Amino acid sequence: MDTVYLNGNYMPMSEARISPMDRGFLFGDGIYEVVPSYDGRMVGFVPHMERMQQGLDAIEVKLNIDQAEWRGIADELIQRNGGGNLGLYFHVSRGADVRRNHAYPEDIPPTVYAFAFQIPPAPIADKAAATPFKVSTAEDLRWRRCNIKSTALLGNVMHYQQGHAAGNGETILYNAAGELTEASACNVYVIKNGTVITPPLDHQKLPGITRLILLALLSRDGSIPVEERTVTLDELRNADEVWLTSSSKEIAPVVSIDGEPVGDGNIGDVWLAAQAIYSAGKFDF
Repeated sequence: MDTVYLNGNYMPMSEARISPMDRGFLFGDGIYEVVPSYDGRMVGFVPHMERMQQGLDAIEVKLNIDQAEWRGIADELIQRNGGGNLGLYFHVSRGADVRRNHAYPEDIPPTVYAFAFQIPPAPIADKAAATPFKVSTAEDLRWRRCNIKSTALLGNVMHYQQGHAAGNGETILYNAAGELTEASACNVYVIKNGTVITPPLDHQKLPGITRLILLALLSRDGSIPVEERTVTLDELRNADEVWLTSSSKEIAPVVSIDGEPVGDGNIGDVWLAAQAIYSAGKFDF
């Protein structure tokens, strides 16, 4: 996992250098994506790159790299880093200016960085092989543009740390009205009476690519009902099953919330069916 891409060049990670005046370093002024790849087959590459472009447009960073060029960078990193199961990290900051100033500078080239890292094999529909998650809950105190996948992740990091410090693997967040938003690094679902329920997208939530793929596959399959609607904290605590989704976790079953069991405290049958559907169709996107 030694070769990285930086501003048009491939090099050992130890040789990559970025200016301390880079706005990504000074302000978290940038956008990123993480794409899983299994033996060279990427999951959701196109929607990941579309979301990256939407983020760059939202923060007004102009970058002349199209999807074909991004795919070439991804393929080259996979090849140079030995293939297998890899996560591909893509990062674009506004670039390095000669002074620190909050206003967007003009006419500086963005910094483009990408690298590969090892990930576990793709999850499978097997309760015995799945990783059950225990989570904490907390009021969502992040900024109000969580739909932008910004590199400025301090709010997410602090919320994740809350769960980690309590011995849990994630923190599920809710707003001042007691409505679920998302987790610190995942989208959230509650399952009640066989129906999968997840909050609708808005500025409080990242439009997750695994979420996009999962909902599309469940809709196409038709065997599991899905609702996108407001979900309350009480519904979370009384759910039969709770899931998290992210590119690294796929569909992660939650078995405990704030020390209390979800349902009977075991991985549920709806998760098993949904993971089978996801595993069978995820490379279609």
